Amino acid sequence: MTAHVTAAVNVGAKVELCLVGIGTGNPDHVTRQGVKALNAADLILVPHKGEGKADLAELRLALCQELVTNPATQVVQFDMPVRDAHDPDYPGAVNRWHDAIAEVWLAKIRTHLPEGGRVALLVWGDPSLYDSTLRIADRLALQLPLAVSVVPGITALQALTAAHAIALNDINAPVTITTGRQLRDHGWPESADTVAVMLDGHCAFQHLPPEGITIWWGAYLGMPQQICIAGPLAEVSERIQAERQAARAAHGWVMDIYLMRRVAS
Repeated sequence: MTAHVTAAVNVGAKVELCLVGIGTGNPDHVTRQGVKALNAADLILVPHKGEGKADLAELRLALCQELVTNPATQVVQFDMPVRDAHDPDYPGAVNRWHDAIAEVWLAKIRTHLPEGGRVALLVWGDPSLYDSTLRIADRLALQLPLAVSVVPGITALQALTAAHAIALNDINAPVTITTGRQLRDHGWPESADTVAVMLDGHCAFQHLPPEGITIWWGAYLGMPQQICIAGPLAEVSERIQAERQAARAAHGWVMDIYLMRRVAS
């Protein structure tokens, strides 16, 4: 890993960074442990991802307004760096993006906690599952004394299966968790019966032979605008794509996840 973080806090100023899983946007998804961690923080950093995604920052700010009662806790927004989506070097582009995010984090810590203290970040879902916050935190650890803790949250997978009232797996059967990029590039994972797909911005399921596949799809899970569609992939694929496109146009962003299961022939 290569880091290019240049900002610095005072020498010896220790920072405690707590990553708090906040579920999928519903305040009730934040655990009591998460609420305690937010109220124990001296500084909560909230990313702003541009005007088209202003709702994401507003949701985090609304969570802070409802859950944080400590008047000493500062809530500070920062402009989120943008990854170059057209860079053919995907791993390199992601690493450079993470470097830039770490730069911003450290600059905010330097400004608001020059003598160190406790910082919290609100992480969608859970920091352990297809989230890069922990990797970005590794970059900070190269630049200042840093202690990292994690408060787990409800994952998008939990929210999806709960919304559809289904079990994640069949009896004694494994589950493969993958990304839209992997599904698009490599097709259905070998030997998989059930596949959960995250980070799919282009509906990679449309490239699969749909016969014998059932899909459970959900967007904005746990939020007032929640959308859930389920059924045979051959029958609901186009509907999911249309609903997703319309939702993205309406809100400027969309967070979705889906589960697919093959029926034995």
